[in-house]
Amino acid sequence: MNDGNPYRTGLDRNGANCVPLTPVSFLARTAEVYPDRTAVIHGAWRLTWREVDGRARRLASALVRRGIGEGDTVAVMAANTPQMYEAHFGVPMTGAVLNTLNTRLDAAALAFMLDHGGARVLLTDREFSGTISAALGMTRSRPIVIDIDDPLAVGGDLIGEMDYEALLATGDEDYSPRGPADEWDAIALSYTSGTTGNPKGVVTHYRGAYLNAVCNAVTWAMPHFPVYLWTLPMFHCNGWCFPWTIALMAGTNVCLRRVEAGAILDAIRTHRVTHYCGAPVVHSMLINAPEARRRGIEHRVSGLVAAASPPAAMIEGMERMGFDITHVYGLTEVYGPAAVCAKHPEWEELSLEERAERNSRQGVRYPLQEAMAVLDPETMEPVPRDGETMGEICFRGNITMKGYLGNPAATAEAFAGGWYHSGDLAVTYPDGYVKIKDRSKDVIISGGENISSIEVEDVLYRHPAVMEVAVVARPDPKWGETPCAFVTLRDDAETTEAELIAFCRERLAHYKAPRSIVFGPLPKTSTGKIQKNVLRDRFRET
Repeated sequence: MNDGNPYRTGLDRNGANCVPLTPVSFLARTAEVYPDRTAVIHGAWRLTWREVDGRARRLASALVRRGIGEGDTVAVMAANTPQMYEAHFGVPMTGAVLNTLNTRLDAAALAFMLDHGGARVLLTDREFSGTISAALGMTRSRPIVIDIDDPLAVGGDLIGEMDYEALLATGDEDYSPRGPADEWDAIALSYTSGTTGNPKGVVTHYRGAYLNAVCNAVTWAMPHFPVYLWTLPMFHCNGWCFPWTIALMAGTNVCLRRVEAGAILDAIRTHRVTHYCGAPVVHSMLINAPEARRRGIEHRVSGLVAAASPPAAMIEGMERMGFDITHVYGLTEVYGPAAVCAKHPEWEELSLEERAERNSRQGVRYPLQEAMAVLDPETMEPVPRDGETMGEICFRGNITMKGYLGNPAATAEAFAGGWYHSGDLAVTYPDGYVKIKDRSKDVIISGGENISSIEVEDVLYRHPAVMEVAVVARPDPKWGETPCAFVTLRDDAETTEAELIAFCRERLAHYKAPRSIVFGPLPKTSTGKIQKNVLRDRFRET
């Protein structure tokens, strides 16, 4: 078509100058350039990049021989193991969609996901055989079941038609991967937590996965050959796209089946781990580990922390340990992290406490995300940059999901006004940095006043006896609701309800201080997030 623009006429896309983006391509390059570098460590098992590439190709070939291809779903129920890592490459090589399942969900939830996602194949770790067997008993159709018989798994039975290694033996190492016809094609299906009904199936595309994998490395200034410890579950937003990032950077993946302070610190020391990710609870575990377990780590360790708002006290604690912590923010719908608290060199001149406060903000958009803004959800206009006016964090750009599988109403609601709505309430500071004040469902309205549960939690985290805290609304006949704090104390620490309430009243407006304190362990999701909905439910039961 000749429209008079000389830069369009005769300058068409073709196979030489336009190839759909796919993060799977990172594996082939690294296997070619660094074939003998260690790619995966799992106990005593070591795999090179050449071996990972070959195993992923055999997985893809074996699946294709069983009729798996474009439009199909392959589900994986596994811990952070080599097989889970390989699935992030082998499944997309077939044109099928990867559905990584949360290993801590119950059978009914898993059955819903297997049916809703239409899984034709299920790769499942022996340790989770009990839950998976129960889930398969509830599904409408049974997928092909393949066992992952990991020698480091604890217990369980083999319930599939063959094990993973036998499946690979039926595949061809010279298999030529099927790249996506369109980079907008689906690469993965991930389910949200579903705390108020059935979970939603978040569909992500090749373009977004590619861009966020690159963005992780750029944003974190990750060098070549990082040693990355898998404290973050690979099932969670595809490990925030880090399976593909580590392939891009020719790093080493150190697998970890269980997130325990001792195991993490031992792995960091033994393998000289340089990078890891996790929710605040993971970092708190390290801060509170016995001093003897923390000795001997003298090299630089970089950590990403992501949650609604990690307490400044936690960031301070990690910095005192000598760990360099970067705060990122995101959701499943934006591939994991899509915002970062980008650090400024000038912040180094601030006190530790001031620096931690700056670093606790959610910050600004990822470099390859088009836009992030705090908007008035009614007018869709940006809120003033005054650090006070609350609005909803919204995203727009390529690092945003396609939508929710089979749920057009929820998709339309999420994208209302041409933005993805996060549901997180935040303010914007004069420098443009964003800080979450609460989830819309977590704001406490007491006597007509809005109280940020996160603001109250930040104060309580500064008490020396407090290890973990969650603040939720408690019904009150006079005020409608008042703040109630659920608190886990540090080992050997002591305090009282009256002392903690007084501590808050000294640092907050009195109406914001909790009226009651409940001591004990806090319920958490498999990714370490505190389940406030479970805590709120306790009041409904009384």
